[in-house]
Amino acid sequence: MDFSYKDYKALIYALNQTGYVICDYDSWCNFDRCVILRHDVDINLDTALDFARIEENLGVKSTYFILLTSDFYNLFSAKSRAILQSVLNCGHEIGLHFDETQYPETIGKPDMVTSKITEEAAALSTILQLPVTKVSMHRPSKEILKADMKIPGMINSYGKTFFNEFKYLSDSRRRWREQVMDIVNSGEYDRLHILTHPFWYLEASKGLHERLKEFVSNGNPERWDILDNNFTELPKELAKDEIL
Repeated sequence: MDFSYKDYKALIYALNQTGYVICDYDSWCNFDRCVILRHDVDINLDTALDFARIEENLGVKSTYFILLTSDFYNLFSAKSRAILQSVLNCGHEIGLHFDETQYPETIGKPDMVTSKITEEAAALSTILQLPVTKVSMHRPSKEILKADMKIPGMINSYGKTFFNEFKYLSDSRRRWREQVMDIVNSGEYDRLHILTHPFWYLEASKGLHERLKEFVSNGNPERWDILDNNFTELPKELAKDEIL
């Protein structure tokens, strides 16, 4: 499976054709044959919104996990809050994507991690004005993966239920470890848990190097636009074409 919108749409079509019910972390137990679609938003909120709209057009609802501690986006900004609201308006759910490395003292210590998850979930809930009841881990340590953590009032997408009772498939680092389309079409598994990262998907698929280079290269124009909104008569001091 490649990394274009067309390929993702083909995946959804294959799931429907093979009898999988697209459900969520709350409703999966109501179906004999189901799939949970999960999206981790590590880098870019805009691509997440593009993905959310594509899924809405396909009649699909999924869960988008958002970092509170990202260096790439600020959830408290007006732009970010508007994007999150648009994702919700598409019918999707937003959960917390938690990065334990932001708190070095907690790494590998489930009890301390649980406390920080609760704090971050409360902050994200304030931003969304909605309860946040799902969490996924960002590059978790082995200790956290083994812990099967129970977080009060929340569902842990890395809990044993979603790894032991589901076939887990992921496109992390823009690479499927297994042939996801073959597994879907085989019908071998009654329960699938599929993780995708919207950042990798475009109208026309691009390689890992090209996609990363494009993202870094676009950083200057984006910074210029932000600065222009906060600096009077910026073009008199720095023309946009100087940084392209």
